[in-house]
Amino acid sequence: MNPFKYSDDNKRYHTLNYYNKHKYGFKVYKAVIEAGFTCPNIDGTKSTGGCIFCDGGSGYFTNPNLSIENQIKSELKRIKDKVPDAKAIAYFQANTNTYAPVEKLREIYEIPLEFKDICGISIGTRADCLEDDVIEYLKELNQRTNLTVELGMQSVHNSTIEYINRGYSHEEFIEGYNKLKKNNIRVCIHIINGLPFETPEMMLETAYETGKLNPDAVKIQMLHIITGTKLYDVYMKSHFKILSKDEYVNITVSQLEIIPPETVVERITGDGDKSKLIAPYWSKNKIAVLGEIDKEFFRRNTFQGKFFRNA
Repeated sequence: MNPFKYSDDNKRYHTLNYYNKHKYGFKVYKAVIEAGFTCPNIDGTKSTGGCIFCDGGSGYFTNPNLSIENQIKSELKRIKDKVPDAKAIAYFQANTNTYAPVEKLREIYEIPLEFKDICGISIGTRADCLEDDVIEYLKELNQRTNLTVELGMQSVHNSTIEYINRGYSHEEFIEGYNKLKKNNIRVCIHIINGLPFETPEMMLETAYETGKLNPDAVKIQMLHIITGTKLYDVYMKSHFKILSKDEYVNITVSQLEIIPPETVVERITGDGDKSKLIAPYWSKNKIAVLGEIDKEFFRRNTFQGKFFRNA
């Protein structure tokens, strides 16, 4: 018998599939949309080049040459070719998707609402790009659709944050996060394991502090060394330690043990661009990593939130 409450199968963590099934009652996929945003860490406002692991703002698998309407149509076709009755979340992933005047944001985020098969919107952004008028619009949008705002925290350690050139402190992250939660907006926090020179203890501290925030959702992934990024240059010069698959699995399970069971795990391993991935090669086999995480939960006879303490 599975001891974990939020599961219909053998998973001992709160999967996105479980959440969607119980919230919507039908299959839901992400429709990835490129809206043409930049980032204060790219355009020179705070820095240039982005965070050291930034690979062109991510979202490399989208088609930014299409209009937003046509991108949505294309993504819905892709999804419905697999599951005809499925619906989608319009996922604005690349760069900083609140980094524009509210008038521009309104033009963009009203578009998905016109599609009957779009059942929500997910907006990836930075915690330092949540001005008060932006928060007011997000609050309004949240009343009309299933809204999630995704924030890249990566680490709680300011030494790491400075090293990766994120451009704002952990304290500023908390300020942005609290703005969203104060207005009852669903938030998904991103954390990265294997950041340069971080120890397993530091990664666990990141998870512990994440758990204290009681986020609605979390995404966990291994750091990918992608050719062409600043991180690639750092790695080739220093060859800082890369986590093995076993180390990643052990750390991730230990992190989930101290994250609230109600928190949805929207990602537990990453999807790097395999054509440009330098390390770790083991991360290319996502299915194998997921399987090893499941095995480790069983081996320990543990589950998400087993050691969570709301204090």
